[in-house]
Amino acid sequence: MKKWSLYIVILSLYFSCTNESVDKYVATPSPIRIPKLFKDNILPPVIPIDNPQTVEGIALGKKLFFDPILSADNSQSCADCHAPENAFTDSDRFSDGIDGILGTRNSMPLFNLAWNYDEKFFWDGNTFSLEHQAFVPVSDPIEMNSSWVDVEQKLQQHAEYPVLFEQAFGTSKIDSTLVTKAIAQFERTLISSNSKFDKFLLGDIELTPQELNGFNIFMDEAKGDCFHCHGSDKNPLWTDNIFHNNGLDEIFADLGLGAVTGDPADNGKFKSPSLRNIEFTAPYMHDGRFATLEDVINHYSEGLKTSATIDPLMKKVAQGGVGLSDRDKADLKLFLLSLSDYEFINSFN
Repeated sequence: MKKWSLYIVILSLYFSCTNESVDKYVATPSPIRIPKLFKDNILPPVIPIDNPQTVEGIALGKKLFFDPILSADNSQSCADCHAPENAFTDSDRFSDGIDGILGTRNSMPLFNLAWNYDEKFFWDGNTFSLEHQAFVPVSDPIEMNSSWVDVEQKLQQHAEYPVLFEQAFGTSKIDSTLVTKAIAQFERTLISSNSKFDKFLLGDIELTPQELNGFNIFMDEAKGDCFHCHGSDKNPLWTDNIFHNNGLDEIFADLGLGAVTGDPADNGKFKSPSLRNIEFTAPYMHDGRFATLEDVINHYSEGLKTSATIDPLMKKVAQGGVGLSDRDKADLKLFLLSLSDYEFINSFN
């Protein structure tokens, strides 16, 4: 009799464990949608093995991105400095944190981040992954000015988040690693690939003669010479994701990459931003010094300044720039505007 009782106990424990494993959440895979132009022209996206894309992880990351709970006083979310209507950047030159303190750089836009192959983020490349990039603003004293201990505690005590983390990651115990993994999953879904120029490349529409002339200027080494840093029709990212000194200053108030590497040869170098959605991302440059696209074009046309680390690609720096005519400037602007992806901008309204 005792023997049968022992068997019953063992079987009860077995089925109890089995039921528990059956009830445990298993996140649903959600592979990144790769646009045709990306698939045809560039390498596959970078997805960490330890942070695969899932339906639940993406949904959680989106909720966290727009939730001010990550800031010390619950007043500011990621989206406050990375607004969807501005291609996930800030229309102000410098973003202000929860205490009203201004930063010193313009927020970078957030899209097509899964194709940043060197995995260096921010203007100066000081973070080594998208997950790490999401980690920084929470504890930055001039941004969200919180601590991860406080954020984890607030999320743990929240009515919804423990269940959402259980569904996304199989655990209701919340920590900073899982928070940033979720935000990174969401950010990797921010894919822009449906501009007028994309449709032209796919054979769906035609460009105007002015837009075509602007593209030719962009690609012409003797005229615009823009493609070296920002790619071409064969690079749908419209950036090389490399750091350059593009002739902004003779003396550097901000060392950029040089402050990260400690190498004087990197002083004044900043990551080339994508030209996609440039219509929505003003002001321009790492410090937002240029308010309009005309200002940017004028800089490359006649405003280049020489310094010790000026990029060799700035071949006409001695003349101050490439010297575009007024018509060429106007047509170049029209081409740049053809890189605007209204579907992407409006998909979060």
